[in-house]
Amino acid sequence: MKSQSLIAGAALLVAGASAHGNITSPPARIPGPAMAAACGDAAVANVEADGTIPLENVLPTGASCQLDLCRGATFADNAAQVQTFTPGQVVAMTVDIPIPHEGPMNVSIVDTKTNTVVGGPLIEFESYADEALAVLPANNTAFSVTMPTDLAAGTCAVAGDCVLQWFWFGTGAKQTYESCVDFVMGNATATASCDASSARVRRRYVA
Repeated sequence: MKSQSLIAGAALLVAGASAHGNITSPPARIPGPAMAAACGDAAVANVEADGTIPLENVLPTGASCQLDLCRGATFADNAAQVQTFTPGQVVAMTVDIPIPHEGPMNVSIVDTKTNTVVGGPLIEFESYADEALAVLPANNTAFSVTMPTDLAAGTCAVAGDCVLQWFWFGTGAKQTYESCVDFVMGNATATASCDASSARVRRRYVA
C-alpha cells in the first residue's frame, strides 16, 4: 500500500539515478495554472519537460503544494478529463515506463480531501519494473483494475473527490512516482436501465 514514509521529504532531495513512469490511459492529471499557483512555475516547468518525472525532481516552491497527492497536479486543471466508472467495471490501464527501477507498485482509490486510500489496492505488485529484466512483463505496462462494488453510498460521486492513483517506488533509485485519473462512480443499475431503454428505442425505429 501507499506509504507516507516512502514519500516524506520528496522535495528535499534530487536522487542521483533516474527512473521514469506515468499513466497514459485513461487520461491522467497534467499540470496547469492551478498547480503553478500551488507548487510554483518551476515545478510545473519540470513536469512539462518530463511527464514521467519522479516526485523528488519536481522541486516545488509553493507551501500549499500537495506533492504526495498526484505529484501536485490538481483537479482544477483537469476537470475536463473526469471519467465515469461503475461498480464492478473492469478498467484497462496503460503505463509508460521508459526507465524501470524495481520496487512496489499499487493502484488505489484515493480520497483527495484527506489524501487517504479508500479500501484496499485494486492491483498491487510487491516487485514491479525490475531493471534486471531484459524485457518488462507485459502486465507492468498494460493491466486492468476492477472497480469495487462495496463503496459506501455517495463515495466518489462528485467530480474531484476521488482519483485512481498509480503509486510506484523505485527502491534502488529511491524515487517515487504518482499519476492520477479523476473519476466519478456512476450507478450500474441506472446505467443498465438506460442502456436497455436505448436498445428498445433502437429496435422500434429499426422495425
